[in-house]
Amino acid sequence: MQNPIAKLVPQYFGEYPKPFQKLYDSVSLGPDQNKEEVKSVLWKAYEFGNRHHEGQKRLSGEPYFSHCIEVANTLAKWNMDTTTIIAGLLHDTLEDTDATLEDITSTFGQELGSLVNGLTKLKDIKYLTRKEKQVSNFMKMLLSVAQDLRVIIIKFADRLHNMETIDHMPQIKKHRIAIETRDIYIPLAHRMGMSAVKSQLEDLVFKVLKSEQFHDIKSKVKSSKKQRFKFVNGVIEPIKLELNKYEISPNIYGRAKSYASIYNKMLTRNKSFDEIYDLYALRIIVQKPEQCYLALGLVHNLYLPVQDRFKDFIATPKTNGYQSIHTTVIGPKGKMVEIQIRTDSMEETAEIGVAAHWVYKDSKSSDIDNNVRWLRELLEILKDESSNPKEFMELLKIDLYDEEIFAFTPLGDLIRLPSGSTTVDFAFQVHTQVGMQCMGAKINHLVVPLNTKIKNGDIVEILTSKKQNPSIGWQKFVVTTKARNEINRFIRKEMDENSIKLGEEMLIKTLRRMKSTSLISEFKDNYSKFGYADVNSMLKAIGTGILTVRDIFNKLRPKEDKVNIDAMKSSKSFYNFRRGEVVLDGIENLLVNFGKCCSPIPGDDLIGFVTRGRGVTVHQSSCKSLPILNNESDRLLPVHWNVKSSESFNVGLKVTGLDYKGWLKDVSECISKENVNISSVDIKAIDSIAEANIIVQVKNNRQLNRLMRKITKLKNIDYVERVGR
Repeated sequence: MQNPIAKLVPQYFGEYPKPFQKLYDSVSLGPDQNKEEVKSVLWKAYEFGNRHHEGQKRLSGEPYFSHCIEVANTLAKWNMDTTTIIAGLLHDTLEDTDATLEDITSTFGQELGSLVNGLTKLKDIKYLTRKEKQVSNFMKMLLSVAQDLRVIIIKFADRLHNMETIDHMPQIKKHRIAIETRDIYIPLAHRMGMSAVKSQLEDLVFKVLKSEQFHDIKSKVKSSKKQRFKFVNGVIEPIKLELNKYEISPNIYGRAKSYASIYNKMLTRNKSFDEIYDLYALRIIVQKPEQCYLALGLVHNLYLPVQDRFKDFIATPKTNGYQSIHTTVIGPKGKMVEIQIRTDSMEETAEIGVAAHWVYKDSKSSDIDNNVRWLRELLEILKDESSNPKEFMELLKIDLYDEEIFAFTPLGDLIRLPSGSTTVDFAFQVHTQVGMQCMGAKINHLVVPLNTKIKNGDIVEILTSKKQNPSIGWQKFVVTTKARNEINRFIRKEMDENSIKLGEEMLIKTLRRMKSTSLISEFKDNYSKFGYADVNSMLKAIGTGILTVRDIFNKLRPKEDKVNIDAMKSSKSFYNFRRGEVVLDGIENLLVNFGKCCSPIPGDDLIGFVTRGRGVTVHQSSCKSLPILNNESDRLLPVHWNVKSSESFNVGLKVTGLDYKGWLKDVSECISKENVNISSVDIKAIDSIAEANIIVQVKNNRQLNRLMRKITKLKNIDYVERVGR
């Protein structure tokens, strides 16, 4: 019969509970640690936590303290120090029991109390809620990390077990926790080099957010396991035999890729499950770094390497301390195999990152592994700054994510964007309609141009207007696919609508001048003869210059005499031309360009030319560069000005004369007296002849002609002429 007293005081009678014994057996002891002292303090913490959580249940029905034991077991498996493991046992006591910080500090010391208190503060963060700004939430989290890195490592163990047992939670809570894990903990695990944690969390998030796809891939991986296992063994055996010849006893095994990784590869490569070759990564674990390179040579001698799939992270480790040699070779039956070669120490670093090299001093604070440089820099920054939320911006300017930016809305919601994204990308990421009506932006409460690039931690406010529409200029600086597609779709739709209206007006008014308005219906009804699906497609082709009214007439009435449809002979102008737009019977914002060859200004006789696919280009009617061809004359459109008297236009002038001291001064004073502004001047003198190219701003050609006459009357000025750009 068991002694009941043994269970109450196991330290004297030796009958510890099985969960405690399992935990203790997995603890790694330091060289200067006493085994019995560690067991005593660990039992003290176990008993303290078990007593305070007594009667509490998880949603699964299990005792709540079982979760705390699992967190401690994970930390022990990661070779964390005893204090960290005890903090894992007690991480929920302050929040979920009547235990106080004073109780923990007086019983276990200040260091442990600080760890548990940091975890409690971290747990207070409610992700994606509007009660507390996400900005402040992130800062709290990072401040906790900076005070003691072990806080975040314990949090990883806690999050891992919570995600493993998430099935018992309500659907809404499951989704919220999964999103939080995806956006915060997975990127942070990646930067801390904890790839095993990252992969596990990715699969658990994948299971929650895309349950159907998760189970489908899991089933396929399981069904192909035997076949793949056989293939991997076929690759491993020759490598083992070769290494044994050099008295190297490697640990070689095939490790299955995570389900999330397989799914992402299927998406990015647009391939089916059967086409993904690297479901397994082959690992070769040796004892010394130099053996890694010997193993690499033997592998390449056995199998043909793929040249662009080799990376040496031993010579150049990643910023998170990761070291390994990666190579891809052509294995049996022509299948490619990914192989990773590393030492035992490197393997441990690759799996649990910074936790693998944990160094704890006699002092109350932990050291941070030298490889994790960005964490050390963050620690230094945070030591010098207060925890005032207003200073948050500077604190968060760290390279936390490799190719991603995390910015915030004014309400504190987190928006994830690719590196290099602008405020317009941000607007479309918030909502498509916000992007469509975006007219301005503020970053950290300061108004900025729409093409401003966003940095990590920026607070971005988008200013909108119902009258605003996307601009074609946005295409030059947007980065995200969503923004680019939405802008392209809008611009394309707007240009198509305007081209259809322009095409119809060109058709109607050309036939009207030909006194053949009865042909309008016939022309429209025969769109199929020109290879168009509908009448709008044909009208669009006319509006963009791809098809001309002459083409239609010649095909439908080939036997009739050719009719002169030259738009130049019409004395009636039917286009109003404004600076930058054409207005024709309600059609606005057509694609219009000024001819740079002649720089037309108000008062000049104008002509518009329908350029293929580029809208209307407006020239002076006397412009030598104007493409006036007999067979394209129906692409010429009469245009006249309709501008405000206050508008100014740039015009180029070439002034030539005898060079003398004060020559440019006299010319510029003459221009100034005519109340004309000078935009730029380029002057040179060769053999006593001065030549100046001057760009002036005038309101119309009357003012320009008057200015040219005044300059010509100056002393020693030979001639003045107007030039294009």
